Formats: sequence, C-alpha cells, structure tokens
Amino acid sequence: MADIQPFRAVRYAGAAGVLADLVAPPYDAVDDEERAALYARSPFNVLHVTLPESADAAGRLYREWLAQDVLVQEDEPAVWLAVEEFVGPDGVARERHGVIVSVGAAAYSDGSVLPHERTDPRIREERRRLLDETRVQPEPILLLADAPLALSVPSEPADVQVDGTRLWRLPAGAAESLRDAQLLIADGHHRYESAVELGEEVGSALRIMALVVPTDDAGIELFPTHRVFVDRADVASGPDDEPASGLEDALARLEDATYESSAVIRYRQGHVGLLHGAAGELDVELVDRYGLEGIRYTPRLDEVIAAVDSGDAEAAFVLRRPRVDDVFETARRGKRMPPKSTYFYPKPLSGLLFHPVRT
Repeated sequence: MADIQPFRAVRYAGAAGVLADLVAPPYDAVDDEERAALYARSPFNVLHVTLPESADAAGRLYREWLAQDVLVQEDEPAVWLAVEEFVGPDGVARERHGVIVSVGAAAYSDGSVLPHERTDPRIREERRRLLDETRVQPEPILLLADAPLALSVPSEPADVQVDGTRLWRLPAGAAESLRDAQLLIADGHHRYESAVELGEEVGSALRIMALVVPTDDAGIELFPTHRVFVDRADVASGPDDEPASGLEDALARLEDATYESSAVIRYRQGHVGLLHGAAGELDVELVDRYGLEGIRYTPRLDEVIAAVDSGDAEAAFVLRRPRVDDVFETARRGKRMPPKSTYFYPKPLSGLLFHPVRT
C-alpha cells in the first residue's frame, strides 16, 4: 500500500518576488551556465538551496528565508493537483496530470516504492548531506502509480501558476484512489535513496515530496536517452548486424523492429547500422555491455550526429523510446536498469512547494 499523505507545504511569500524568477529545473537538469543565470536572477531562487555552494550554506540560507518570511508554511495539510502543459522533445504538445503529496521514504524491501535505475553512491551522499543540513525538500521526485487518479481539474483559477504548471490546493483525502497503488520512481532515485539513508541514520523514517502521476495519464511519455562514447575506439569497431544505407534508413528499420528483443542503431563516421540483442533484453541493456567508460548521454539526436561527425566521439548508439510497461515490469522483477535508461519529460519544477522533513 502506498504511504501517501497530505502535507503542510512551505511556499514563497509575495516578498520573495515574481514566482517565475524563483523556480528552476531540478538540480540534475541544470548546467553551469543556467545555474549562473538563475543565481543572478534572484537571491531567493530555489537553486541557491538545491544546487548550493555547500550543504552548510544551503541550510543557513533556508533558515534565513523562513526567519525573514521569504518562505511561509501553510496552516493546513493539503494535497496539490498539478497540471503541466508542455511541448516534448518530439515537438508534440501534451498535458500531464498528477498530485503532489507526502510519501513515506521506505526501503525498497518494503515494496511500496520500486526503483528502476542504478544510482551513483557519490550523488546519493551529496544529496544526503544537503537534506541533513536543510531538512527540507524544495523539489518533488516523480513517481508513477499503477492506479487511476479520480480527480478532475477545478473550474476556479489555480492557486499557483508558473511556466505552464498549475497547482490547486485540495482537501486531505483527495488522493485516496492512489492508496492501493504500486509506486515506481520515474525520476529522483538519488533523492529518494538519500532520504531513506538519512532516516536510517537518525533512527526515524523520513517523508518526502512527490508528484504522483498515474500510468494511464495521456501526458506520460517516455523519451530515449542516447549514448555517445568518447575515447572508445573499441566501441566503433566490429560489424553491425544490419548495415544501413544511412541514418534515415536505420531509423526506419529501428522503428519497425519488435520490442521482443533489444535493438539499437550504432552510428559511426562513414557507417551506420543496427545491432540486435537477445530476446527479453532491453535496448539499454544491450548498450550496457560496453560499460560506462567514456559515456555521455543526450536525448537529442542532432547532438549524437554532431559528436560523431565532428570527431569528438568515436561512436554513438541511438535508442528507441522505452515503454512504461517494460520499465514497471523490470522493477517488479527486482532488476535495476542502467543509469539514464529513461527520460521522463518534463521534470517537475523546483520551488513551487517545499516539503519540510520531520524526524
């Protein structure tokens, strides 16, 4: 059973400024250039806390914002309906519906929340230190639920609205239909596991903020994350299973390939073709045979082509869109997919709501 509850959110007050200047993408979706721009946009931008100079500095700053009423806490616990309008990497406009709630950060052995990707211990430790110092989560992780969301969009204006995202405050029992759901981490493995580890350290289970979206929502769309290999001549060697006349030919063949076995495009200077793997194998598992040395990730096909054609990379693999059912089934079998196996778009904004951590 999913441990889903309402929570008393902490929110930016009007004195903090325009909300569009205060929110940001989650910490792992911000490069150095964007970080500098958002830092300069406002001294209260959430990145000062989610991607700080140090964990200590983030903790002090968050406490200062509370003391100065830059941030204030809601009087009553609530569930927040979230509607996100976006244009995906494929250029298609979509709308995603979910609820932002408080979820118990239980060990995976509990079975209420399942992972699907492997994590990096260094990133987990970085996030754990930050959570320990701030005792707040300013950005929700993204969870999928194998149960419908029995909610409709209210007719009245949203309580929070910025950058295509609208939030409505709902009564505490609004997410009851999800209580029997199996939850899958779509995005936020490191943040979830850091909360579990901190809870074990302090001897009291923590709760975290999550945007929970049902798997039947029309706005759920998975995109592939392609693999580029640098200084790996070995990856560029060897024949392809199916040589193609060009990238368009290879893409058409990949589109027609069955998901019953793995298939990817290997793109090299002067040569492109398809690789086929074993039955029941995922595409990311086929590429994972080459290891992680020299690997780079991008969801953009044009970046794959540019990296190889310019000579910056020896080879790259173009992947198909993963299927949500395959990801869920892999997780239920207790298996972990390689890092960056899935690209759920968009990632929820940071700074719309803050979830205090109680121990």
